Amino acid sequence: MLRKYAIGAIALALVVSGCGGKRTPTTPDASGGGASCEASDGRITIATGNSGGVYFVVGGGLAKLISDNSKLKASSAETGASVQNIQQLVAGTYDIAFSLADTAADAVNGTGAFNGKKEKIAALTRIYPNYTQVLVRADSGINSIADMKGKRISTGSPKSGTEVIAGRLLKSAGLNIDSDVQAQRLDLTKTADGMKDGSIDGLIWSGGLPTPQITDITTSLRDKVKFIDLAPLLPEMKKISPVYDTAPIPAATYGVAEVSTIVVPNLLLVREDFAANNACAVTKLIFDKKADLEKVHPAVKDISKDKAAASDPVPLHPGAKQALG
Repeated sequence: MLRKYAIGAIALALVVSGCGGKRTPTTPDASGGGASCEASDGRITIATGNSGGVYFVVGGGLAKLISDNSKLKASSAETGASVQNIQQLVAGTYDIAFSLADTAADAVNGTGAFNGKKEKIAALTRIYPNYTQVLVRADSGINSIADMKGKRISTGSPKSGTEVIAGRLLKSAGLNIDSDVQAQRLDLTKTADGMKDGSIDGLIWSGGLPTPQITDITTSLRDKVKFIDLAPLLPEMKKISPVYDTAPIPAATYGVAEVSTIVVPNLLLVREDFAANNACAVTKLIFDKKADLEKVHPAVKDISKDKAAASDPVPLHPGAKQALG
């Protein structure tokens, strides 16, 4: 049932996907301060992630929600995800971007992939958490991240949040992503194909629950695959970033035994100069129409207004602060 649900959501995302033409101006008044919470006329684009992932599905649903309930016309686009999203958000290619909180923290601090350049971004809201899903073939001999030495491992698309967390997981287990594993920098569709045909031994993926392509793998291979418990690596991961925590992937999610994993929040990002009225309008819509967005994907149920402003060290946009009251 979940697989059917997710495939339907992908179809919805495909309908609304694609880049828009006329861009909404960043003015009036990006500083908030009691600005209107009514959206301006114009077009905005949303950077999501791989077509088999939850960013893509929820991003398509968010674009439709905005277009159906405001003067803004929004479209979504498939991307490599977090790092690429932030780079292209700052460059002006996109207006809103999905990102893992650890990658966004790197961007505002000028660390990691951002190499000393502090990016001028802000958050609209914290959204659902991403679950680090490490799935391996049962015959691979892999029972921990340390066992991945010398193995063929999909570490995610280039410039993705998955690639960032894959490198950190491997480092926490004493391995180097560039020299100790046969890293396959694949998107999720190619990763699923590789798992099914045996050309890769395992994958590292950061996404919401359930991720459609992970459902495809577990449904196709059943007891030929298993998840790896990541809880033992949490202390080392927290030394890298305090945003990391643990949570279970319930057995019912994929029909595979429950396992503990590392989770990280997701953020919806904009540039600092994004118009305050539009920031307010979009943020308010997410919570006013959350029930509609939940129909797109069950991960949306984990979006909480109580946690919406918890975006540190990424500043919350003034328009978003107004919406969250």
